[in-house]
Amino acid sequence: MKLFRPAISLFLLLTLIVGAGYPLLTTGLAQWWFPTAANGSLIEHGGKIQGSALIGQNFTRADYFQGRPSATADAPYNPLASSGSNLAVSNKALDDAIKQRVAELRKANPQASETVPTELITASASGLDPQISPAAALWQVPRVAQLRHLPEAELRSLVEAHTDTPLLWFIGEPVVNVLELNLALDALQKP
Repeated sequence: MKLFRPAISLFLLLTLIVGAGYPLLTTGLAQWWFPTAANGSLIEHGGKIQGSALIGQNFTRADYFQGRPSATADAPYNPLASSGSNLAVSNKALDDAIKQRVAELRKANPQASETVPTELITASASGLDPQISPAAALWQVPRVAQLRHLPEAELRSLVEAHTDTPLLWFIGEPVVNVLELNLALDALQKP
Protein backbone atom coordinates (compact mmCIF):
# COMPACT_ATOMS: atom_id res chain seq x y z
CA MET A 1 0.00 0.00 0.00
CA LYS A 2 2.96 2.26 0.68
CA LEU A 3 3.89 2.13 -3.01
CA PHE A 4 0.37 2.89 -4.24
CA ARG A 5 -0.20 5.97 -2.06
CA PRO A 6 2.08 8.36 -4.06
CA ALA A 7 0.70 7.03 -7.36
CA ILE A 8 -2.93 7.51 -6.26
CA SER A 9 -2.15 10.96 -4.82
CA LEU A 10 -0.45 12.04 -8.03
CA PHE A 11 -3.33 10.62 -10.07
CA LEU A 12 -5.89 12.61 -8.05
CA LEU A 13 -3.80 15.79 -8.18
CA LEU A 14 -3.33 15.57 -11.95
CA THR A 15 -7.03 14.76 -12.40
CA LEU A 16 -7.93 17.96 -10.53
CA ILE A 17 -5.42 20.06 -12.46
CA VAL A 18 -6.01 18.67 -15.96
CA GLY A 19 -9.65 17.60 -15.59
CA ALA A 20 -11.03 20.60 -13.70
CA GLY A 21 -8.51 23.40 -13.23
CA TYR A 22 -7.28 23.75 -16.80
CA PRO A 23 -10.78 23.65 -18.42
CA LEU A 24 -12.10 26.18 -15.90
CA LEU A 25 -9.10 28.46 -16.48
CA THR A 26 -9.38 28.35 -20.29
CA THR A 27 -13.16 28.83 -20.19
CA GLY A 28 -12.79 31.80 -17.84
CA LEU A 29 -10.09 33.40 -19.99
CA ALA A 30 -12.15 32.86 -23.15
CA GLN A 31 -15.20 34.48 -21.51
CA TRP A 32 -13.05 37.39 -20.40
CA TRP A 33 -11.01 38.00 -23.57
CA PHE A 34 -13.41 36.79 -26.32
CA PRO A 35 -16.95 36.65 -24.88
CA THR A 36 -18.77 36.76 -28.22
CA ALA A 37 -16.68 34.01 -29.80
CA ALA A 38 -16.73 31.90 -26.62
CA ASN A 39 -20.54 31.95 -26.66
CA GLY A 40 -20.91 30.87 -30.29
CA SER A 41 -20.67 34.21 -32.17
CA LEU A 42 -24.45 34.56 -32.02
CA ILE A 43 -26.16 37.23 -34.12
CA GLU A 44 -28.96 39.02 -32.31
CA HIS A 45 -31.46 41.14 -34.20
CA GLY A 46 -34.58 42.74 -32.79
CA GLY A 47 -34.00 41.16 -29.39
CA LYS A 48 -33.97 37.62 -30.84
CA ILE A 49 -31.07 35.36 -31.69
CA GLN A 50 -31.14 34.85 -35.46
CA GLY A 51 -28.23 32.44 -35.76
CA SER A 52 -24.48 32.18 -35.53
CA ALA A 53 -21.94 34.08 -37.58
CA LEU A 54 -20.07 30.77 -37.90
CA ILE A 55 -22.81 28.50 -39.28
CA GLY A 56 -24.65 29.14 -42.54
CA GLN A 57 -28.41 29.07 -42.92
CA ASN A 58 -30.59 27.79 -45.72
CA PHE A 59 -32.24 30.82 -47.32
CA THR A 60 -34.73 29.43 -49.81
CA ARG A 61 -36.81 32.53 -50.54
CA ALA A 62 -35.84 34.11 -53.86
CA ASP A 63 -35.83 37.64 -52.40
CA TYR A 64 -32.90 36.77 -50.11
CA PHE A 65 -29.22 36.34 -50.89
CA GLN A 66 -28.28 32.66 -50.96
CA GLY A 67 -25.17 31.05 -49.52
CA ARG A 68 -23.13 28.08 -50.60
CA PRO A 69 -24.86 24.74 -51.07
CA SER A 70 -24.66 22.56 -47.98
CA ALA A 71 -23.64 18.91 -48.16
CA THR A 72 -24.71 17.98 -44.63
CA ALA A 73 -26.53 14.68 -44.42
CA ASP A 74 -30.20 14.97 -43.49
CA ALA A 75 -30.87 18.72 -43.75
CA PRO A 76 -28.96 21.69 -45.15
CA TYR A 77 -26.61 23.43 -42.70
CA ASN A 78 -27.09 20.81 -39.97
CA PRO A 79 -24.18 21.46 -37.57
CA LEU A 80 -24.51 17.95 -36.13
CA ALA A 81 -23.75 16.40 -39.52
CA SER A 82 -20.95 18.64 -40.75
CA SER A 83 -19.28 17.21 -43.82
CA GLY A 84 -18.55 17.74 -47.45
CA SER A 85 -19.97 15.63 -50.25
CA ASN A 86 -16.71 13.65 -50.41
CA LEU A 87 -17.19 13.23 -54.15
CA ALA A 88 -14.08 13.32 -56.30
CA VAL A 89 -13.78 15.82 -59.13
CA SER A 90 -13.99 12.89 -61.53
CA ASN A 91 -17.26 11.62 -59.99
CA LYS A 92 -20.26 11.84 -62.34
CA ALA A 93 -22.65 12.49 -59.43
CA LEU A 94 -20.71 15.66 -58.54
CA ASP A 95 -20.66 16.74 -62.18
CA ASP A 96 -24.43 16.20 -62.47
CA ALA A 97 -25.10 18.08 -59.20
CA ILE A 98 -23.03 21.04 -60.38
CA LYS A 99 -24.79 21.11 -63.76
CA GLN A 100 -28.17 21.04 -62.00
CA ARG A 101 -27.17 23.85 -59.61
CA VAL A 102 -25.90 25.99 -62.49
CA ALA A 103 -29.15 25.47 -64.41
CA GLU A 104 -31.26 26.34 -61.35
CA LEU A 105 -29.20 29.44 -60.57
CA ARG A 106 -29.33 30.70 -64.16
CA LYS A 107 -33.10 30.15 -64.22
CA ALA A 108 -33.55 32.02 -60.92
CA ASN A 109 -31.11 34.79 -61.93
CA PRO A 110 -31.75 35.46 -65.63
CA GLN A 111 -30.49 39.06 -65.35
CA ALA A 112 -27.13 37.99 -63.89
CA SER A 113 -24.01 37.32 -65.93
CA GLU A 114 -23.62 33.92 -67.58
CA THR A 115 -20.67 32.91 -65.36
CA VAL A 116 -21.94 31.61 -62.02
CA PRO A 117 -19.52 32.12 -59.09
CA THR A 118 -17.96 28.82 -58.01
CA GLU A 119 -19.01 28.97 -54.37
CA LEU A 120 -22.69 29.15 -55.35
CA ILE A 121 -22.45 25.75 -57.05
CA THR A 122 -19.99 23.83 -54.85
CA ALA A 123 -20.35 22.89 -51.20
CA SER A 124 -17.52 23.52 -48.77
CA ALA A 125 -15.66 20.83 -46.84
CA SER A 126 -17.77 21.46 -43.74
CA GLY A 127 -21.06 22.10 -45.53
CA LEU A 128 -21.68 24.94 -43.06
CA ASP A 129 -19.97 28.01 -44.60
CA PRO A 130 -21.83 31.18 -43.59
CA GLN A 131 -19.94 33.40 -46.05
CA ILE A 132 -19.69 33.93 -49.76
CA SER A 133 -17.39 36.15 -51.78
CA PRO A 134 -18.47 39.72 -52.58
CA ALA A 135 -18.58 38.64 -56.26
CA ALA A 136 -21.12 35.90 -55.44
CA ALA A 137 -23.28 38.36 -53.50
CA LEU A 138 -23.07 40.96 -56.29
CA TRP A 139 -24.02 38.29 -58.85
CA GLN A 140 -27.34 37.88 -57.00
CA VAL A 141 -28.09 41.63 -56.76
CA PRO A 142 -30.28 41.87 -59.92
CA ARG A 143 -32.64 39.11 -58.70
CA VAL A 144 -32.94 40.46 -55.16
CA ALA A 145 -33.36 44.04 -56.38
CA GLN A 146 -36.15 43.05 -58.76
CA LEU A 147 -38.03 40.98 -56.17
CA ARG A 148 -37.61 43.56 -53.41
CA HIS A 149 -38.30 46.53 -55.71
CA LEU A 150 -35.05 48.20 -54.69
CA PRO A 151 -32.43 49.93 -56.84
CA GLU A 152 -29.46 47.72 -57.69
CA ALA A 153 -27.04 50.48 -56.67
CA GLU A 154 -28.49 50.46 -53.15
CA LEU A 155 -28.02 46.70 -52.87
CA ARG A 156 -24.47 46.92 -54.19
CA SER A 157 -23.73 49.47 -51.46
CA LEU A 158 -25.29 47.12 -48.91
CA VAL A 159 -23.03 44.27 -50.08
CA GLU A 160 -19.98 46.56 -49.86
CA ALA A 161 -20.98 47.67 -46.35
CA HIS A 162 -21.20 44.03 -45.22
CA THR A 163 -17.96 42.86 -46.83
CA ASP A 164 -15.36 41.81 -44.26
CA THR A 165 -11.79 42.19 -45.44
CA PRO A 166 -8.87 40.40 -43.79
CA LEU A 167 -6.58 42.34 -41.51
CA LEU A 168 -3.60 41.56 -43.76
CA TRP A 169 -3.84 40.86 -47.50
CA PHE A 170 -2.18 37.43 -47.28
CA ILE A 171 -4.45 36.01 -44.57
CA GLY A 172 -7.54 35.47 -46.71
CA GLU A 173 -10.08 36.82 -49.12
CA PRO A 174 -12.87 39.35 -48.49
CA VAL A 175 -16.16 37.65 -47.53
CA VAL A 176 -19.80 38.53 -46.94
CA ASN A 177 -21.76 36.86 -44.14
CA VAL A 178 -25.07 35.89 -45.79
CA LEU A 179 -27.14 36.00 -42.58
CA GLU A 180 -25.92 39.48 -41.66
CA LEU A 181 -26.50 40.69 -45.22
CA ASN A 182 -30.06 39.34 -45.28
CA LEU A 183 -30.83 40.87 -41.87
CA ALA A 184 -29.58 44.23 -43.17
CA LEU A 185 -31.72 43.73 -46.27
CA ASP A 186 -34.82 43.20 -44.11
CA ALA A 187 -33.94 46.26 -42.00
CA LEU A 188 -33.54 48.30 -45.18
CA GLN A 189 -37.15 47.66 -46.17
CA LYS A 190 -38.79 48.30 -42.80
CA PRO A 191 -40.88 51.49 -42.73
